[in-house]
Amino acid sequence: MALTNAQYDEIMRDYEARQTANRHVQELHIQEVYGKAPQLKELDDRIASTSLASAKKLLSGDDSALTDLKKQLRLLQEEKHTIISSLGYPENYLDMPYTCPDCQDTGYIGSQRCHCFKQAAIDLVYTQSNLKTILEKENFSTFSLSYYSDTQINPATNLSALETAKDALRASRTFIESFEKEFSNLFFYGDTGVGKTFLSNCIAKELLDRGHSVIYFTAFELFHIFEKTVFERDAEAAEPYQNIFDCDLLIIDDLGTEMSNSFTTSQLFLCLNERILRKKSTIISTNLSLNQLAEIYSERTFSRISSNYTMIKLFGDDIRIKKKLQ
Repeated sequence: MALTNAQYDEIMRDYEARQTANRHVQELHIQEVYGKAPQLKELDDRIASTSLASAKKLLSGDDSALTDLKKQLRLLQEEKHTIISSLGYPENYLDMPYTCPDCQDTGYIGSQRCHCFKQAAIDLVYTQSNLKTILEKENFSTFSLSYYSDTQINPATNLSALETAKDALRASRTFIESFEKEFSNLFFYGDTGVGKTFLSNCIAKELLDRGHSVIYFTAFELFHIFEKTVFERDAEAAEPYQNIFDCDLLIIDDLGTEMSNSFTTSQLFLCLNERILRKKSTIISTNLSLNQLAEIYSERTFSRISSNYTMIKLFGDDIRIKKKLQ
C-alpha cells in the first residue's frame, strides 16, 4: 500500500522500539541464567570464538578445518542447551525473543515487506483515517436496502428510490474492485439521511481492509486544516495537510456545511485538482444540488467534479428518522 513518509517512519520507529525491547529481554534472560549457571558464560565465549574461527576458515577456503569447527560448534551448542534445560528453561530461552520470527522484527524479508509490516500499515491507516470506530457499525454487512421505497419515483430518471440505491451500491462495489486498476472518483448527493455517508464508509472499510490509506474529513475539518496550515503555519497541521494530498482515498463528507468564502472555494479547487493530477481518488458527499454546487464553489470547481467524478444522486426518506421510529 502507499504510505506517506511520515507513516512509514512511524512504523519503522515501532520496529526499532521493538528491537530495543527484545534486546533488553534477552539481556535479562542471560543475566538470570548466568546467575544460576556461571559456566554458561564461559561456554558462550567459546561458542563465539569458535563461530569467529569458522567464519575465517570459510573465507580462506579451508574446508577440512571448517568441518571440524562446525562439529565443535554443534557439540558446544548441545552442551549449552543441556545446561539450560536442566535449569527448567526452554532451549531457546537465551535467544532473541522476536515478535515476528519471519523478519526478526525488521519489517522486511530480503527486500520485500514482511506480512507483519503490511498488517502494521493497515492498522496505522485505520487509526489515522478518523473512521475506525464508525466502520465497525457502518459497512456493507450492515447496509440495508429495506429503507428505500420501491414506490417513490424520481421523475428525472423514472427510477424508484430502491432502484437508485441498488445502482449506487453497484457503483460503489465497482469502484472498490477497480480501485487498483483504474483512477475514478465518486460524488454522492441528495437530501439528508439517504445513505451518502453510509456508502462512503462502506467503501472506506473495504479499501482499508485491503491495505489502502483512506482519510476521512468532514468539510469543516478539511478546511480547518487548510486554514491552520495556510494562515497559522501550524506545525501540527503539516502532516494531516500532506496526507490530504498523498492518501489513496480522501473522503470529504458534508460538503457545503462549512462557512463558504473565497478561501474555502480556492482551497477546494486546489485540493481536488491536485488529487486529480496525482490520480488519487476522492469521494465527496453533499446535501447540495448541482446548481448550488456550481453557485457556491464556482463553475471551475464544478467543471472539475462533473468531468472527473461519477455523479450518484440518492433520494428517499430520511433513514436516520426511520431507524429511530423503529
